[in-house]
Amino acid sequence: MSTDKSLAHRYDFVLVFDVKDGNPNGDPDAGNMPRLDAESGHGLVTDVSLKRKVRNFVGLVKEQDERAPVDGEKRFEIYVREKAILNHQNQRAYSALNLDAAPEEQAQEATENIATDAKKKKPGKDKRKGSADDVSQARQWMCQNFFDVRTFGAVMSTGTNCGQVRGPVQLTFARSVEPIVALEHSITRMAVTNEKDQAEDGDNRTMGRKHTVPYGVYVAHGFVSSFLAKQTGFGEDDLELVFQALSQMFEHDRSAARGEMSTRGLYVFKHDSELGNAPAHALFDRLKVQAKAPGDVARSFDAYAVAFDGQALAVGQSMQPAPGVTLTRYC
Repeated sequence: MSTDKSLAHRYDFVLVFDVKDGNPNGDPDAGNMPRLDAESGHGLVTDVSLKRKVRNFVGLVKEQDERAPVDGEKRFEIYVREKAILNHQNQRAYSALNLDAAPEEQAQEATENIATDAKKKKPGKDKRKGSADDVSQARQWMCQNFFDVRTFGAVMSTGTNCGQVRGPVQLTFARSVEPIVALEHSITRMAVTNEKDQAEDGDNRTMGRKHTVPYGVYVAHGFVSSFLAKQTGFGEDDLELVFQALSQMFEHDRSAARGEMSTRGLYVFKHDSELGNAPAHALFDRLKVQAKAPGDVARSFDAYAVAFDGQALAVGQSMQPAPGVTLTRYC
């Protein structure tokens, strides 16, 4: 599948980033306020949000027409992208491999038949399901062509069936080091959308709301499985691209709503073996991100210190925290 060098090591990593006067990840169930742990007050950023930024960065860096045939370096299309119709993406695998897949209208009919059979409590045959061999080939094609499929995995078994993929790279929610303060601001604009709005609002001042976090430092954990990487074709070059994305993704994701967000550190634990030489949680617990003066109001990263067993690492510096494990600070 992949022409990259296969992964022969387990990796664990810690991503440290901060936000200033912005909303790192709004919660649509709470009026788009910054996500937080209701019990502790710590801020949260979902793994989905972080993966979205990685996808956007890869799409920006690789810059390719999604309709172009996959050849050589054209292995970095993004499966989950804005306004993408996933069943159309799945169908491309069957078309490229000359496999017999049900057209979309047949798939829709099959779905309706299944629903009807379910109501009648009779087992229905899902015409969307291809043969095991066809699904396997389609899944392999999707992994080879879509960077995010072979990296994060995907469920591609609805509509045209390309199976399911367990991704070798997984991220946790990011959690702020200290409780955050979520502020709400009233904002106005001097223009209106149409004449009706102007009639209702004579002074042309439309009101709105904006939520921000004055300052917060967040920490997320990540895991890379060499066993799953072999199944998806995820290689060393793909891993380097993931680390590059995590290091630079905020530089190309600016918006007024997100304020200033920056990656402050990417700490990667490389194990000599595929199974790993130390538990991930034991390594993570030894990397401390702490306020230098707990209780003081922090408004910059200078108020925090990052150290492993009390030792701060410079960018590019490595150390051996455990037998068979190498810790390197990437950024």
